Amino acid sequence: MRAALALASRGLGSVWPNPAVGCVLVKDDVVVGRGWTQPGGRPHAETEALGRAQAAARGASAFVTLEPCNHSGKTPPCDEALIAAGIARCVIAIEDPDARVAGRGIARLKAAGVAVETGLCADAARELNAGYLMQRDQGRPLITVKIAGSLDGRIATHSGQSRWISGEAARDLGHKLRAETDAVMIGAGTALSDEPRLTCRLPGLEARSPVRVVVDGRLRLPLTSPLVAEARQVPTWIVTLSGVDRLRRAAYANCGVGMIDVAADADGRPSLVEAALALGARGITRLLVEGGGRLIAALLRVRLIDRLIWFRAPMILGGDGIPAAAALGVETLDQAPRFLRLSVQTVGEDVVESYAVLA
Repeated sequence: MRAALALASRGLGSVWPNPAVGCVLVKDDVVVGRGWTQPGGRPHAETEALGRAQAAARGASAFVTLEPCNHSGKTPPCDEALIAAGIARCVIAIEDPDARVAGRGIARLKAAGVAVETGLCADAARELNAGYLMQRDQGRPLITVKIAGSLDGRIATHSGQSRWISGEAARDLGHKLRAETDAVMIGAGTALSDEPRLTCRLPGLEARSPVRVVVDGRLRLPLTSPLVAEARQVPTWIVTLSGVDRLRRAAYANCGVGMIDVAADADGRPSLVEAALALGARGITRLLVEGGGRLIAALLRVRLIDRLIWFRAPMILGGDGIPAAAALGVETLDQAPRFLRLSVQTVGEDVVESYAVLA
């Protein structure tokens, strides 16, 4: 199952709105087939593994990270494919919460005489597909904030210079994070000051660039921005207020930029709660937020951050530097958002810490 989970991870960022699934077929203690969900979500992992195993699949055990699907779409149901191939046993990490599956795949396998076991490496499987599970349960993607900052929590100097706080090795890891996510989000201020491309530029992974999302309630993003100029090559969506500037919207549309209309929040800015649900409705399961400080603070205020990845560079920028999160209005410690540290690693000269939000 651990091998199946490793295979499944290859699909992160490229299979949405489908889950990233891995499948390993074993017969007489020999692996006879391996598969993982392919880009775009199809073929599914089970189909890939069965195609590699061919006749050797008969009598084999299938180790699958998520319950085989039970519904027909662009491909036949995976539970039927496993049954037709003569699988004797199916070990499933977790059930699929999708209403079209939700135990039906397991029931069909059992009805066909296949021995079914569930729960092996369940925690690891849930973490791998936390975004898919979140989207199915709450209608929004798993939201991870990435911060590249100094030891004192600053993401830029007082003049706005931020290139490069983190070292080259850390920046490569940041690009890998982009390759493993469905969409990357920034605020309009970051888009204007940094003019980022938000693509994955690791050799061999250029095609894994995520959808770029800009929260821009006043449509300030210039048409000359790389995010707009490259929108037909790498999708760009703007989250903005409903009914704002029709002529400006038409100009973006002519450049291939998609628009997501949301209502205003209490401060008159685009509602991030509505934006998260809109992204979930479009199939986004994993969202990476790369700043800036005002957007991160706004997400913290509405409790929309699930994971935090902090790249901490060995430098101090001082109190006049730009903070990682803008003012939150925290008056007492019990009001502060709190996180559980999951891991710490050294990447080049930087330290990278990973956190999960505490409910």
